[in-house]
Amino acid sequence: MVGLLALVTASIFFGAAIYINVAEHPARLRLDDTDALAQWRPAYKRGFAMQAPLALVSALLGGAAWSTTNDPL
Repeated sequence: MVGLLALVTASIFFGAAIYINVAEHPARLRLDDTDALAQWRPAYKRGFAMQAPLALVSALLGGAAWSTTNDPL
């Protein structure tokens, strides 16, 4: 069960990262520098608030899953 939760949280993190790299960042590159910076600041704060806990929870759940099974996969 812990391994499944680790997979789910890691998948949510991965999905958010892909979305940012495929959709958000290319759209920001089309803006001029002033507008891009104005948009980037709040987006970075919100992204950090979402992705940092996901990464931490995924790592902790992955470590817990590994410690119970001793299987690196």
